[in-house]
Parts: sequence; structure tokens; C-alpha cells
Amino acid sequence: MRFRDEFRDASAARGYADAIHRMVTRPWTLMEVCGGQTHAILRFGVDRLLSPEVSLLHGPGCPVCVTPAEYIDKAIEIASHPGAILCSFGDMLRAPGTRGDLFAAKSRGADVRIVYSPLDAVTIAQAEPERAVVFFAVGFETTAPANAMAVLHAKQSGVKNFSMLSSHALVPPAVRSLLEAPGARVQGFLAAGHVCTVMGYREYEPIAERFGVPIVVTGFEPIDILQGVYMCLRQLEDGRAVVENQYSRAVRRDGNEAARRVMRDVFQVAPRRWRGVGDIPESGFSFTEAYADFDAERRFGAVIARDDAAGSCIAGQILRGERRPTDCPAFGESCTPERPLGVTMVSNEGACAAYYRYRALETMGAAP
Repeated sequence: MRFRDEFRDASAARGYADAIHRMVTRPWTLMEVCGGQTHAILRFGVDRLLSPEVSLLHGPGCPVCVTPAEYIDKAIEIASHPGAILCSFGDMLRAPGTRGDLFAAKSRGADVRIVYSPLDAVTIAQAEPERAVVFFAVGFETTAPANAMAVLHAKQSGVKNFSMLSSHALVPPAVRSLLEAPGARVQGFLAAGHVCTVMGYREYEPIAERFGVPIVVTGFEPIDILQGVYMCLRQLEDGRAVVENQYSRAVRRDGNEAARRVMRDVFQVAPRRWRGVGDIPESGFSFTEAYADFDAERRFGAVIARDDAAGSCIAGQILRGERRPTDCPAFGESCTPERPLGVTMVSNEGACAAYYRYRALETMGAAP
């Protein structure tokens, strides 16, 4: 059955690729807003199946990459606090702040622990009630329900020594911000299917209408992406601009109401800074007053905003879809996954990491 499924998908992929070649009559520029889709595109060569007139740009769809340096600085500060335990997913440990990263802080003796769920952090807090346990909550709407549930569980269980450093990011406001930027050249978007599984796609509808850009909710398999590209291009060629749902096996227009309800209980929409993109109104979460006691910023001090210190790294331009990783002179030379200059090379969902992993032989002329 597995072989038959793969054969069927390969045949369908060729069908969509051929249809795209026949349909396209002029150059079009699309953007996928998901790091997982970026990796799938490069890993399976989806971009090479398209018409030469179709250009795919990579957006700010990597939650680690868009986490501001000041939040990492605050996490390091908390981890270095006497009696504190900082819990985080592993992909945050090498993300750079302005004063190093969590991995280096751990090597200096800070109590930084990798967990696989925010509930793991609550369990640690229950096991060590004399310690202040903080979970570094990073992610898009996809991870926010689980983080909210951890806070609810801590409150219901009477866990007083648990709190959360919230660095959540909301995708639709970022899409709007990219379209409002001077010189915006994206003509259609592939929206991240996992985000829409939680949130639905109602929020994209006024964006598509206002800016006249089609938005297609898209899954993560190569066949999903090819179909999403086809649907988006079909709209552009027809002069339409609406939201369509390619990922209908998982996404509904209103999303997952149970997940959204728990998020509304614990979090409220707030302004948020995106690394490499800037300040975006209503693009993050803060705690509602009912759960403010679980806000790590109230316990350890507020995060202080700082300007991005990019140096020679062009990660910000890559996250905004203005340049590609291979445009950077440091790519594969002074910047590698082992010695990253910027977050887009650090994270498993970063565009630079994807190009290094799947296209290094071509871009550098040697194996990575």
C-alpha cells in the first residue's frame, strides 16, 4: 500500500507540474510562510518542477528565527538566576541573543533543561517546589494551545513555582505587514496548514480582499505544496484573490474551537517584535489578567526591546523574502550550522539551514 501511495503521489505531482507549465502566462512570485514547507520544497526539489516564470520566496515561517534577541537574553538571565530552572525545547539553545545563547549559559552552570512538552516543565516544578521553573514558550499559533494547557494545569494543580516566558507569534499580522512593506512583490501566499488547523482561515480572508492576493492554506507533503502552488497560480491567472483550502483533510474555516477557547482564556493578543521584520501590532500573545501570576516577566522583570544587531548576517532580509540564503557571502563559509552567524542557519526550520542541507553541493561546489 505504501508503494502504491507513493506511485500515486508521484503521478499526481507530475500532473500538477505539467498543468502549471501549461497554465502560466507571465512571471509570478509566491511566498510560503512555513519553515517546514521551505525544507520540503528544497528537499524534494519542488521548485525545480515549476515553470521558470514562477518564483518561490521563503517567508518568516520559522518561530525560532523570528524570536527577538532580547527574549533570548531574558531567558539567559532567568536561567542564571539563583534557584531558577529554565526549560526549553532543544532548538532554542543555540539561537543567538546579544550576549550569547542558552547553550553557552548552560556550559557556564546555568540550569537549562531541554523538555519535549510544556507539561514536562510543570512536572519539574512539582518535583522541585523550592525552585522557580520557567518554560520558554516560543512558537506560532500551533504551539500556543499546549502552552495554554500547561498554564491551566499548573493553576488547577496549585503549582506556584511555575511560570512562562511567552514569545508567541501570530502569522496573519505578519503576512499583512509583509504586504504593507514598501516594494512588496509577493503576489500570492501559501499559508501554513498546521497554524490553520488551530486557528482556521477566517483571518486571512480580509487580507486577501484588501491586498488582492490569493492565499492558499497548504499542507507539507510535496504533493500538497504543488497543489497549493497550482491553486494559487490558477487564481492569479484568472484575476481572482480569495482564500482557498488545499489542506481540507485537516483544516476547517473556523479551526479548532476547543484549542482557541483555551488560548483565549490564558492569552490575549498583544504587539510583538519579530526578529528581522520589526514591530508588528497584534502579532503576539501576552497573559490575560486571570493568569498573570504565571507571566515570567512579572516575576523576573520585563523584556527590554533592543534593535537587531545583524552585523554581516542578512537573516532579516531572508525572513522578509527580500534575498535568498545563497545571496549571503558568508553562506557555507564563515556561516555553517556548526558556526552560525544568524538564526536562519541555527534552526531546523530556517531557510539557510535548508539550503545548506539540500543545496550546498551546488551553491558551494563541495560537500558540507
